[in-house]
Amino acid sequence: MLNVTLRQLRYFDALARHGHFGRAAESCSISQPALSMQIKELEEALGGLLLERSARQVALTRFGEELAQRVRDILRSVDELGDFARASQDRFSGRLRIGMIPTIAPYLLPTITKNLTRMHPELDIRVRETMTPRLIQELVEGRLDTAIVALPVSEPSLTEVALFDEKFLLVRPGSDEGTPVPSREMMREMRLLLLEEGHCFRDQALSFCNMQSAPPREMLDANSLSTLVQMVSAGIGVTLIPEMAVPVETRSASVSLARFRDPEPSRTIGMVWRKTSPLARQLLQISEVVCLSAGKARPKQAARSQRA
Repeated sequence: MLNVTLRQLRYFDALARHGHFGRAAESCSISQPALSMQIKELEEALGGLLLERSARQVALTRFGEELAQRVRDILRSVDELGDFARASQDRFSGRLRIGMIPTIAPYLLPTITKNLTRMHPELDIRVRETMTPRLIQELVEGRLDTAIVALPVSEPSLTEVALFDEKFLLVRPGSDEGTPVPSREMMREMRLLLLEEGHCFRDQALSFCNMQSAPPREMLDANSLSTLVQMVSAGIGVTLIPEMAVPVETRSASVSLARFRDPEPSRTIGMVWRKTSPLARQLLQISEVVCLSAGKARPKQAARSQRA
């Protein structure tokens, strides 16, 4: 009988993801020698080398690469077994792993966490903030239970729930207060400040301005909305920000705000989770808490599955 433990599989999964013993050990909250010993025992149990070890990096062997995918499937199934047990209970308790994109988390997370804790005090809420592609990957791999992102995500294995629409506002230097609002055609000729590559909000801003890609400009990209607004305050250019960010990001900046003429640029905020998740009913309830936290009545629509 094969003597392999779930602990060993989790350690191997961490090592496969991080490609580094130190970082993998840290993510598992164990020492590096302990992790190395568990991986060695796993190799001995399976009768094959999983890693190519060198002084600077760790690379998976072909056997290791094939095993890594199987291990992810096993661990996801084990986690969903626990979710199935939780879903059968009357109360919602235990670990809840929520992902959020950076253009949502700073503005909704405090209120969402407060409301969830009040309504479900036995929940252990864990939040992951990163960009959409990484959230979707971690969600599919079973390392997150749900994510709050801009829709659509176009991942066939996920269910999407549209929560609410949110407008974008134009942020200009304070000296522009009261001047005519530029059209989207005029925006293409202005110094448009954007988030760096990888942020979906960057793509949405470019789409509104009918720009396939932004012309290269030095020092005009940023990694946060806060930095963009401060750059506008310094007179460097103009930018767009989502409505939920306005109270936080403009309170200490010398900028003016303006709404575009119809059709106003906007995005749809939604929640996504795996179609196979046993927590689907509870996650739909949480989607209502998210809407409440954002000052919205109810989700725009009932849960729907993304077409393959």
